[in-house]
Amino acid sequence: MKYLLSVITVAAFCAFTIMPNRSIHQFKVKSIDGGTIDFSKFKGKKILVVNVASKCGFTRQYAGLEKLYEANKDKLVIVGFPANNFHAQEPGSDSAIVEFCKARFGVTFPLASKISVKGDDTAPIYKWLTGKEQNGVLDATIGWNFNKFLLDENGKMLAYFPSKVEPDSSAITDYLK
Repeated sequence: MKYLLSVITVAAFCAFTIMPNRSIHQFKVKSIDGGTIDFSKFKGKKILVVNVASKCGFTRQYAGLEKLYEANKDKLVIVGFPANNFHAQEPGSDSAIVEFCKARFGVTFPLASKISVKGDDTAPIYKWLTGKEQNGVLDATIGWNFNKFLLDENGKMLAYFPSKVEPDSSAITDYLK
C-alpha cells in the first residue's frame, strides 16, 4: 500500500509539473514605456493580443483597435506587440513607435516593447500563443503583421484571427456580447 501511494504521488507530481499553463495570465512583458505589462492584472477581462507594425498595409487597423478598445474597456484589454519580422515594417525604436501610434492613431491601449513573433528568437508569450502544446487550444502561424489572438476572462485561448480580419469584424465583436 505504501508503495502504491508513492507511485500515485510521484505520478501526480509529474503530471502537475509537466502540464503547460493554459493561461496567458502567467506572463509579464516589458511595456513600450519601460514598465511592465502584467497579464494577471487583466483577469476578468477578455484580452486581444495583436502583433503590430508602423509601416504595413494593415497599420490602419490601429484606428479600429483603438475604437474597439475605447468602446469595450470595461470588458476588453488590447495589447499590441510591435514586431519587425515582416519586411522590416517596424524598424523604429520603442520611443519612435509609441510616438507614431499616439500621434497618428491616438492609441491608448497597452503596447509592449518591440519583440520577435516568429523565428528562432520568438518571444515566450508568442511561443505560448502559437503553440497548442502550450495554450491547449490551437496552433497558429504568424504569417504577417496584425494577427490577433483573443483570450477569455480567465486567460484561456478563444480564437485566432489573421491580418485581414478587421478589429470591428463580427468574428471578434460577437465574443464581446
